[in-house]
Parts: sequence; structure tokens; C-alpha cells
Amino acid sequence: MSDIMVSICCTAFNHEKYIAKGIESFLMQQTRFKVEILIHDDASKDQTADIIRHYERLHPEVIKPIYQSENQYSKGVKVSKFNRERAIGKYIALCEGDDYWIDPLKLQKQVDYLEAHPECTMCVHGAYKVNHDNVKLKRSVRPHRGDKDFYADEVIKGGGGLFPTNSIVYRQALGHNRPLFMQISPVGDYPLAIYMALQGYIFYMDEMMSAYRVGASGSWTNHMIHDEKKATIYYTRMEQMMDELNDYTNGSYESSISWVKRQIYLKKNFPQVTRMLKIIRNHIG
Repeated sequence: MSDIMVSICCTAFNHEKYIAKGIESFLMQQTRFKVEILIHDDASKDQTADIIRHYERLHPEVIKPIYQSENQYSKGVKVSKFNRERAIGKYIALCEGDDYWIDPLKLQKQVDYLEAHPECTMCVHGAYKVNHDNVKLKRSVRPHRGDKDFYADEVIKGGGGLFPTNSIVYRQALGHNRPLFMQISPVGDYPLAIYMALQGYIFYMDEMMSAYRVGASGSWTNHMIHDEKKATIYYTRMEQMMDELNDYTNGSYESSISWVKRQIYLKKNFPQVTRMLKIIRNHIG
């Protein structure tokens, strides 16, 4: 039986400006248990892999990378699986290569809660938004003022941006037999949160313990904004994911799913309007 409590799973691609800060934030964690740091580099074209190798040489017992020679994402492979399938920790903690954690007790706090509440399947927290220069923005990801239990209906309606991806810690044992709605989804964090909420509940810890980067060059969001064809494909797949979720739950959440599908329809067919509304919301808040 493994003595690793948490497997930190990090995916990286062309993150040479950011990856060191992310790795340092993993290494600074103060825990009473063992962790492993799993990093997947998807054939980066910059110095990302060299930076990871530097840290691997310094901490070979903890840092366990995969270096791809060919980009897997461009082949349609969901690259998160490479870390997930080799993780041996009781819990999995997520953080993309351009994000980082800011609280050295983050993992200890989340694991303490999960250990004390076996019916809780995932623990999340708030995150500051930062730009490419690590400057904190006025906006943040904070789904609730105060700690809160989130259940499936709220998670479905909350969408993919409800929780910061780099705040997620979930029970590894529940993440293996993934239903079809998770497999066909164009994203990983949103259906993961839904699935975990269906198995129990998600606990939101109202503390800002990570930094979520926005506006980084080469980011998935930037590609989506400037490529309407890719955006259309993405929203079509999201609609398909929601239909499959409705089937999986036997229509138990049909009202919330229908509401989400209406939002997807607007984003898909009226991108300029939804983009302008997002700019206005960001400016206000």
C-alpha cells in the first residue's frame, strides 16, 4: 500500500515563464504526509522541459516528470490522463503549469477536511487572478463568501469557472471509472466537479490559496477567443456533454442542464454579445 497521501498533477506546455513558480509552490507545501509531484510536459517548444529537468535533478525522489517527444494534445489526447493514471496518492491535487499556489498549508488544510469528512468527495478554495507578470488583478475566483457545501445542481449551473482548477483536491479512488459525459467533454475540470458532486458533495473553503493566471500567451482561452471555428466545435461538444449528463442522471437535473444549454447556445450563436457582456462584468467586478 502506498504511503503517498497526495499526488500533485501538473500539465505543462510552453510554460517556461511560469513553470518554476508553480513547482516552487508545490515544494513549499508544509505537510505531515508524503506527496509526489507528477508533471507532464507535452513536447514544449521552449525551455519548459529543461526547467522541469533542473528541478527533477534537485528532487528526484518527489518530482516525477513525463517528457513527450510529440505533442499529444494536438492528436486529440486528453493529456491529463498521463498523470492521473500513474498517480498513487489517496488524493489528487490539480495545478496547471502556468498557475501556482500561495499558501504553504493549502494541501494540509484540504486533506485534513477530507479525512474528517468521508462523504466529501472534493475540496476546493478561492484563487486570486494574476496576469502574465504575476500582478494581482482586482477580480478573483470566489464562488461564495464563507465556507460552503456545494451539491450537484449548483455545480452544474455554476459552469466550468465556478471553482479554480488549481484549487481542486479530490479522492483518487472515485476518479477511475469515468462516465461517458466526462469522456466526451472538451474540458476536464467542469465534468470532474459535476461527477464528484454526484458522488457526495464538494466543500468550498473560503480562503485564497492559489493564483490563477489569465491572459497568458498561448493559453487555451486566448486560442478560443481568436478562433471562432474552434469555439463552435467546443460549444457543440459542451452541448453533447450536457445531453449525456442528462441521460446519465436519468433527467434528475434536467432543469439545470437545460439552463446551462441555453447559455451555451447564446455563446455559440452570439459570440460578440456574450464577449461584450463578459468584458462589462469584468470591468464592474
